[in-house]
Amino acid sequence: MTLLRRCFLILLLVNAVALTQVTHSNSHTISPRARQIHDSAIVIDTHADTPQRFLDENYDIGNTDPKDPGHISLDKARAGNLGAEFFSIWADPTTTQGHFAQHTFDLIDSVYEQAAHHPGRMMMAFSVADIERAHQQKKLAALMGIEGGHSIENDIHLLRDFYRLGVRYMTLSWSNTNEWADSSGDVNDPKIQHHNGLTDFGKQVVLEMNRLGMMVDISHVSDKTFWDAIATTKAPVIASHSSARALTNHPRNMTDEMLRAVAKNGDENYRKANEAQKADQDAAEKAFIEKRKAEGKPVSFSDYDHIWREWAAKIPRPPLKSLIDHIDHVAKVAGIDHVGLGSDFDGVSGATPEGIDSAADLPKITQALLDRGYSADDIRKILGGNTLRVFREVEQVSRQMNTRPEATQSAQ
Repeated sequence: MTLLRRCFLILLLVNAVALTQVTHSNSHTISPRARQIHDSAIVIDTHADTPQRFLDENYDIGNTDPKDPGHISLDKARAGNLGAEFFSIWADPTTTQGHFAQHTFDLIDSVYEQAAHHPGRMMMAFSVADIERAHQQKKLAALMGIEGGHSIENDIHLLRDFYRLGVRYMTLSWSNTNEWADSSGDVNDPKIQHHNGLTDFGKQVVLEMNRLGMMVDISHVSDKTFWDAIATTKAPVIASHSSARALTNHPRNMTDEMLRAVAKNGDENYRKANEAQKADQDAAEKAFIEKRKAEGKPVSFSDYDHIWREWAAKIPRPPLKSLIDHIDHVAKVAGIDHVGLGSDFDGVSGATPEGIDSAADLPKITQALLDRGYSADDIRKILGGNTLRVFREVEQVSRQMNTRPEATQSAQ
């Protein structure tokens, strides 16, 4: 049987680079029709950075504090009918230098601990069947995706270990180029050694992910890495938190040519406002880090988050319209079967669209899509149906590869 080569896009939900500077009213009424559609779907979000809070702040996902600024809690997930969350496993390449894998293991453990503390409302999930089972039991399905290939420390055995522990996607790079994949975050930095996309080892990583059944995530990668991944993979790929570059000219976002390739095989104002204050923000971060080091204190994700929120507050929040504009654009270019939700919740600080304060507000997306004329079936695809289909195809490719004679050799 021919291996599936169709690819898939996950739409970025709340990252600042995809949004505009215009402000609107906070009033977003959910109609009974929108609520019915939303509640009938398995809603899946492909990217939330909450594990940083689990580890650094000892945050409990069962938190009921109404003043908590976080985007994800069990109550907020239930209110927004969030059925499955891919928790981002991200080892900061600066603060965890020299122990990427260890920090990755710690973050994975933090997700398991949350599920163990709330067995009646949350369960670990490793497959499409698990997501569907969690939905039937009215529990949040907790999945995991590694954000940044540096976590495997150039060791294919670690990749397999992470899969065995439940990791079901890996972003080939984060904002940093690693030893085998170029990133969009530093592709123009002459001080960084680049590889013109994926190295031979990087292509081996992609194929091993295919064999394992781990989704290949191309958010954050350079354009050349994207095309190398598309040419190498035998399974669908995802972009767990990216948007349309035609609307917001940021290197993490995808060109229309990329969107069309994915289907086959905001706005500029906010980005510019953010760029205008970047130098001052970077200086503030540097000064804070130097002060903490002088005091002999570590710098945690929570410390960075505090700074990011402070600077994000200097720019007016964008309207929900920007998100829907990106959905429209991707659906028109790549097709309705190639759009989903990847929020970057708990990773974008205060830069969410107006009205989207947490997972509890996800029904507002359904209402906005209904207002744009999307059908109930298409809305359910965007909310999670497309993600389930692609995940199922990745599982199928894995089974096919593991029944072939070459699978034994490739697993060495």
